[in-house]
Amino acid sequence: MSEEQKRVLEQQLWNIANTLRGKMNADEFRDYILGFIFYKYLSEKMDLFANEILKQDNIRFREITPKMAKSAEYLEAIKDEALEKLGYFLKPEELFSEIAKRGNGDNSIEDAFDDTKTNFILEDLQKILTNIQLSTMGTASEEDFDNLFEDMDLNSTKLGKTPEARNSIIAKVLAHLDNIDFKLQSTELDVLGDAYEYLIGQFASGAGKKAGEFYTPQEVSKILAKIVTTGKQKLKSVYDPTCGSGSLLLRVAKEVKEVNNFYGQEMNRTTYNLARMNMILHGVHYRKFDIKQEDTLERPQHLDKQFEAIVANPPFSAQWSANPLFTTDDRFSQYGKLAPSSKADYAFVQHMIYHLAENGTMAIVLPHGALFRGGAEQHIRRYLIENKNFLDAVIGLPANIFYGTSIPTCILVFKKCRENPDNILFIDASNDFEKIKTQNVLRDEHINKIIDTFRNRTELEKYSKAVSLEEIAQNDYNLNIPRYVDTFEEEAEIDIYAVMREIKALETKRTELDQQIDVYFKELGLVF
Repeated sequence: MSEEQKRVLEQQLWNIANTLRGKMNADEFRDYILGFIFYKYLSEKMDLFANEILKQDNIRFREITPKMAKSAEYLEAIKDEALEKLGYFLKPEELFSEIAKRGNGDNSIEDAFDDTKTNFILEDLQKILTNIQLSTMGTASEEDFDNLFEDMDLNSTKLGKTPEARNSIIAKVLAHLDNIDFKLQSTELDVLGDAYEYLIGQFASGAGKKAGEFYTPQEVSKILAKIVTTGKQKLKSVYDPTCGSGSLLLRVAKEVKEVNNFYGQEMNRTTYNLARMNMILHGVHYRKFDIKQEDTLERPQHLDKQFEAIVANPPFSAQWSANPLFTTDDRFSQYGKLAPSSKADYAFVQHMIYHLAENGTMAIVLPHGALFRGGAEQHIRRYLIENKNFLDAVIGLPANIFYGTSIPTCILVFKKCRENPDNILFIDASNDFEKIKTQNVLRDEHINKIIDTFRNRTELEKYSKAVSLEEIAQNDYNLNIPRYVDTFEEEAEIDIYAVMREIKALETKRTELDQQIDVYFKELGLVF
């Protein structure tokens, strides 16, 4: 698929999404449109899978009806295979295109806009979405599909005041989606996965402050992913303790040939559903991902595991309980102090380090304050550097690159077995960006400069410096980047006497002009 075709597809999907825009806010219509796209994906995947099984019998999956001889046997055999390989099952009459056609009178796209030709499909559709989940009950994929469509209430008055109005808008959306070919038969293309990511990004850009809850800008995701995959082609595992919609985990996978297992935890239920859908849409087998829904700091779900790559963009300076009981928690006990309850930044750092494998790398996005704040945070910083020597690099990013906040941020990189244990690399990339409207954007050249500098530990004037542990200790473990990377630009010297002469000349010229104007006024009989 060419870039132009990709852009056309993305625009088509965004236009379809906007069919619902007037009915509800961005958060709500996001859940419906992404849910319908996910249902279409499951249907097309099911159809392709079943047709492959039926090829030897010269039958198409859609041709199987209750009237057909041995239809029950065919369906049972396909269901057993589908639950093992795909993790779910859909009957032929439950496929997306079938329900889209039933909702759309005589199968023409124009009829979807004629309410007199629209059949009532709401009840059938709701039942199908429920059946997808029910098909997984008692199987290995049950947890991955549990309540996956719970945010799609087809009886919500936000879709329309009457059942007929709700049916009409849904029929339109389904009809449009049915007309789009996501090319699932092409194993080399991830058209649907890319389109899904595009939509999540579009919703994030319009969601203001709440966007940070579920989406990390792609440019930042690229940097984090490239950092934790440096020197590796395969990863045993990747983990994100605040995984949002799962985009950051999937970005890591794009940087290597293979990731064996994906792990994540997300507190928000709706976002947790998005993450599971996102994994499946990108072709991650249900046995290869383990996404949990819980508060990561208060109720961690993967305590028995360590991970080769860890990435995170946690909520900046979030509150947490800082319960004294956590002083005996293995994640925090060795530090002697807990992160303050008003700022959980270092609690996330400690949690991630606990899960980091000896050969692993972790990269976390934090607000700049985490570099220099005192109290318990300074104590934890000192322990990480002086006692453990885990901090490998500090990267300063431009302000205003995250949705919903304009504050400057930084990336801290940690390794338990560092190749350069005598110093910490500081990179000041805060001035490298392109301004687009009100948002600052990192371009490929900016990202590549950061990554090349990190990987080669290059020292560039006014950009990067490898700082000894002794110097950091002398600065009392304050990691504020300007202390180590001097970006000061010397102003050109000003000749004060030349400036004074210029001012005197201007004053003389003004006096002459005043005299000339006075002459003109007198000629007109006016007083200047």
